[in-house]
Amino acid sequence: MIRNTVSAFTIPSQEERRSFISLEKTPAIHAEKLSSLACLNTVRVGGAEATIEALSFPFTVAAWNMERCLFPEESAAKLRATGAPLILLSEMDEGMARTEQRDPTAVIAAELGMNYAYGVEFLELSLGSEIERAYCRDDFNEKGFHGNALMASVALKDAFMIRLPGEAVWFNNSNEQPRIGDRCAVGAVVETEAGPFVAVSVHLESVATAAYRERQLAALIDAVEAFAPGLPILIGGDLNTGNHTGGDFSTDTLFAMAESRGFECHGGPLDQTSTRPSLITRFPDRAMKLDWFITRGLKIGESHLVSSLNAEGKPLSDHDMIVCTIEGFSA
Repeated sequence: MIRNTVSAFTIPSQEERRSFISLEKTPAIHAEKLSSLACLNTVRVGGAEATIEALSFPFTVAAWNMERCLFPEESAAKLRATGAPLILLSEMDEGMARTEQRDPTAVIAAELGMNYAYGVEFLELSLGSEIERAYCRDDFNEKGFHGNALMASVALKDAFMIRLPGEAVWFNNSNEQPRIGDRCAVGAVVETEAGPFVAVSVHLESVATAAYRERQLAALIDAVEAFAPGLPILIGGDLNTGNHTGGDFSTDTLFAMAESRGFECHGGPLDQTSTRPSLITRFPDRAMKLDWFITRGLKIGESHLVSSLNAEGKPLSDHDMIVCTIEGFSA
């Protein structure tokens, strides 16, 4: 578990990032570079001062894969409409040409008056996919960061990042999006009127098997239990369930594993998929149910999906938002 926090990341130079592309693409070299880069081993915290001391039940939680976050202001408005004082975000760029070199996490937090914790999942070594390059005005990334975030109206205490077990699947010569890094989770302790719980924003691997994702979620649960033994746990985000297996989320064994450890799984209506075609992901027939909350020790009232389309019908992401109500602690 990574618990070192900073207000700004150390940015590898352009020359250093270019040198990574020509490295021999082996797991050992990837592991060495991942461990040596400060930006991949710290958590950035920032945003507004907390406006409340503790959350009062019931309250809403929103989780959203933002697909790079092309439209942070519009996305913030969509999040504001949910009334959620706790938000879990994934696929958030920082200093990427495809998102105008902006910091969407900081933009959304400022729009909502929240504090945040952000962890870099990948150091991107290219401008992205062919479609994403069409959004680039620059031919370079100022920072090249892409990761996950947690934000709230209440103070996020003891922020952490957990790098999930991986096989460096994005670090190879055949990939048009070469990256250093593996999937990660970002979390913190959140206070409620009845006591604290742990909230975690996670993104499991898409280019993987069900067994791979189960290992990642099990490792995440192990780490959170060791960090905060006995506290209720909320894990939310893009679990990539059924990805690359025909879209059938029930093929993912992580659900049974989580339930065997006392967790409940919430994804809104089971017959409702959470992905849609977007400006970047243009697959009209590719609809899957990837987004979930995994909870223990919390009473969940209901969960549902919120469309990522804006008022004009423009998709803000290829994922719809998942929202749940937390009514209190459970026995």
